[in-house]
Amino acid sequence: MTKEVWVRADGSQPWDRRKKLITTALESGCSAVMVNSGEEEKARSLGRIAVVSEGQGADVRLGRNAFYKSIQNKVDEQEVVKLGRKAGYVVVNSLNWKVIPLENIIAALQGKCRIIVEVRNTEEARVALETLEVGSDGVLVNAGFSEIKKIKELVEEMTAEKIKLVPVKVASLKPVGMGDRVCVDTASMLKVGEGMLVGSQSNSMLLVHSESIETEYVASRPFRVNAGAVHAYVRMPDDKTKYLSELKAGEEVLAVNWKGNTRGVIVGRSKIEKRPLILVEGVVEGKRISTLLQNAETILLVRKNGKPVSISRLKPGDEVLGYVEDSGRHFGMKIKESIKEK
Repeated sequence: MTKEVWVRADGSQPWDRRKKLITTALESGCSAVMVNSGEEEKARSLGRIAVVSEGQGADVRLGRNAFYKSIQNKVDEQEVVKLGRKAGYVVVNSLNWKVIPLENIIAALQGKCRIIVEVRNTEEARVALETLEVGSDGVLVNAGFSEIKKIKELVEEMTAEKIKLVPVKVASLKPVGMGDRVCVDTASMLKVGEGMLVGSQSNSMLLVHSESIETEYVASRPFRVNAGAVHAYVRMPDDKTKYLSELKAGEEVLAVNWKGNTRGVIVGRSKIEKRPLILVEGVVEGKRISTLLQNAETILLVRKNGKPVSISRLKPGDEVLGYVEDSGRHFGMKIKESIKEK
């Protein structure tokens, strides 16, 4: 599951000061804010975000489905484990933090409840999220505005999926006539060398480049990937896939760059239009893979060096980047089953 980032905005400081912490949390894309009892609606009036408090109006209610505990000794650690066995969340803090108590808590409660660790800076956040390799399920940021943003960026960096891309040798390019293709317009500006993994087989895909390159035919639209035919699979976060035809506004799809670094981007809209299609077939380690793309010079794949290349310039024997795995998929989830897709 996604690592959560909560921001601490409770306490005795004036509301205007704590209000800025909440707006920073919203602007940074954090998961939740912690406020004083009775301030839940004031927090929600600033934007849609989960609210943590002791009040009845909280999304996560301290003392009911979540517990906050400072750890100063072994007895406190044991109390956290006890509380965690009957709660959705435990939030832990230590004035003199040691790694061993957190290791013990993670070992005892992993899979039983969500563990959130209070931190004051990126160094503490990294330790919390790496302990015992699995780390805590999130952090509660007790820090200033700039540190909130730094910690959120760190969490995104640490939790981003890394994909091993491989060179795929182009075997053939064959125009096949008209079909319905999908343009995916996102709410993010995609960079040169970045696109989406798309393929006719769920376990083998090509990296289709974004429209971040301006050409003589069309202005750049860095938010867009002209991804391919409606039947094709596209890689989603959390190691899942979907059909391109299923993508809807508000969903998160995986953007992948030529180095295999990934990030989730939000779909703003998905446009399906009739266009001429071309079948691109490739071979990697003896395995044949394929996808249908719009037959236009503005459609780009990615060379091994990260440079985009138009499908109109590709020829058999050229190499482009793709992704291949052994497992098949069922309803977008990886399964250990023999599946052949042609």
